[in-house]
Amino acid sequence: MSALLPTYARSELSFVRGEGAFLFDDSGGRYLDYSSGIAVTALGHAHPHLIEALDAQAHKVWHVSNLYSIEEQERLGQRLCDATFADRVFFANSGAEAVEAAIKCARRYHFANGAPERYRLITFEGAFHGRTLAAIAAGGQAKQLEGFGPPVDGFDKVTGFDIDAVKEAVTEQTAGVLLEPIMGEGGMREVPYRFLQDLRALCDEEGLLLVLDEVQSGVGRTGRFYAHEWAEITPDIMSSAKGLGGGFPVGACLTTEAVGQAMVPGTHGSTFGGNPMAMAVGNAVLDVVLEPGFLEHVAQMGLKLKQQLAGLADGHSEIIAEIRGQGLMMGLRCKPENVKLVAALRDRGMLTVPAGDNVVRLLPPLIVGEDEIDLATQTIDAACADLKSDMKS
Repeated sequence: MSALLPTYARSELSFVRGEGAFLFDDSGGRYLDYSSGIAVTALGHAHPHLIEALDAQAHKVWHVSNLYSIEEQERLGQRLCDATFADRVFFANSGAEAVEAAIKCARRYHFANGAPERYRLITFEGAFHGRTLAAIAAGGQAKQLEGFGPPVDGFDKVTGFDIDAVKEAVTEQTAGVLLEPIMGEGGMREVPYRFLQDLRALCDEEGLLLVLDEVQSGVGRTGRFYAHEWAEITPDIMSSAKGLGGGFPVGACLTTEAVGQAMVPGTHGSTFGGNPMAMAVGNAVLDVVLEPGFLEHVAQMGLKLKQQLAGLADGHSEIIAEIRGQGLMMGLRCKPENVKLVAALRDRGMLTVPAGDNVVRLLPPLIVGEDEIDLATQTIDAACADLKSDMKS
């Protein structure tokens, strides 16, 4: 019996090394990794620049706490601000922590501006914001809330991307609106650009904060540094993580100056957040992702993948109901149970991730080339054929 809490339905696969877009198990089997640790290993496995950065920092200092200035943290924070809407950054260790910081920032902003009653956030059905008590309350999914007592107060859920429904949900207690530009866990559902633009306008009109959860969709995943850039809007607060550390635990909450100045000493903190090791790797990730031409490569590979998936959907209409997503954050909505396609792909040597709404997520590392796109297409084609054969027998 394992000593670990049984909170995951784990596969028996165990990987011993990785190289680029591939993982190798303990028996020598090779797998095309289209899970990327759930959109985390943005630059693939064993990227030489990340290894060099981590090794160099490991020989200097690992941890000092945020009681002291950390040079690499200052540098990464400034680079994130320079590349985004933000003026201030708080570093954490995970996406859930980054979302928690975003929620606190939204509440504290209104408190500091003389409106402590404005603490509620409007959220959306099908959202996923993490596993902490506040994050599951924000997501509002019954299966995640069950068994943990009364949900944390302060979240008002609306259904669909309907600006009129959002307007009706606004009260004198509303602090802002929280959503993912692409709902990853919720089934790779893209939020329409017009809706994001309408939300920005509504927040401006009502004095609300637009809070974006870009934990999964950020750091180049869609072909832009952050997905909201496609809609040509900016948030007031944004959570980021996953790909930001390329596999090393890094989370960040980015804010405007108006929001950031409300977070005075003592209002938030993290023992490990922004530690020298994490910051060295985060800076190495940005070295690559912000290099001229990199995001264009992601967009091009994403378009190639989407075009090839469309062809597969036509040829396997009994299996694939719909293609979703953008860039290298794609999803296949299935007709049979999505876990059956995940298993069939794994049997064929390809790793994917299930999501809500019966979707299989395709999250390759951002460094994939045409050969890995072609191999994925061939593998999905074969796995769909396997499932159709099983359905007939």
